[in-house]
This record gives sequence, C-alpha cells and structure tokens, in this order.
Amino acid sequence: MADSAKRILARVIDWLIVAIPLLFIGIPFGIYNRVTSGDGFGDWVADGNTGGWVFQVIAIVAFVGYDTLMVRKSGRTLGKKLMKMRVAMLNDGSTPDTGSSLTRAVVLWLPQLICCPCLWPLLLLVFILVDKPYKQGLHDKAAKTVVVSTAG
Repeated sequence: MADSAKRILARVIDWLIVAIPLLFIGIPFGIYNRVTSGDGFGDWVADGNTGGWVFQVIAIVAFVGYDTLMVRKSGRTLGKKLMKMRVAMLNDGSTPDTGSSLTRAVVLWLPQLICCPCLWPLLLLVFILVDKPYKQGLHDKAAKTVVVSTAG
C-alpha cells in the first residue's frame, strides 16, 4: 500500500493542477467579488448569482473530470505519478474502469466542492489513516480501489 504522506502530497499536487487554472477561469464569473462583500460562497451562490452557479459547475467538472480521466487512463493522476503510486482495483490490481474511476472521483471531490471544503478532506484522511489493511478512504471503498506504490 502507498505511504499516507505521499498520498497527501499527491492530492495537494493534483488540487493545485486543477485549482490554479480555475483561479483565472473564475475572474469573469466574479467569484472574487465575494471576498470583498464578506459573504460566504454558499450565500453568494444561493443569492441567485448565475456566475456563481456556472463557476461551481465548471469547478465540479474540472476536479471530477481530471481525476476520472487520469485514473481511468493509467490509474495515476499527475500527483500520483510524481509520488510513484497508482490506483488499482482491490480485487485484481487492474486499472479502474470508467465506472469505478467516476465513482471514486465523485465521492472524493463532490462533497468538498458543494458543502464541506474543510471537513470532507479531513474525514477522508482519517479513514485512510485508520483503515486496515488497505488504507482506503471513503472514495476508495465506494469504488473498491486501493492506492499502491509503484516502481516508476
């Protein structure tokens, strides 16, 4: 099984790969207006801000799409590749199919992007740290996957 610290670093790398372009994409949608208004993101979206809804959908598609496509293609996101890890099916070690990759990405990113940006990653981390013997987060359990170390 992959080292937990390397998994965390890989996730940070993957988050940055998606988040940095989203920072620039968000400018035309006015996502930074909420910083000066003092409203939370949920309030800003709930107030009927169409740009907020559109940007939130773009962010969901970006994070879920990135993770799904990369894991489906090779079992690795760029972060996992750099940390010499890959996602594998628990039952046979194969690369996850589209359904498993999508399930894993949705459980990984959707709660974080919609309602629980601080609590959800912490909850996933706790599951990875306490799960024995496979170190599965909720996203791994939902998709029946594990993260393993690779040689290269």
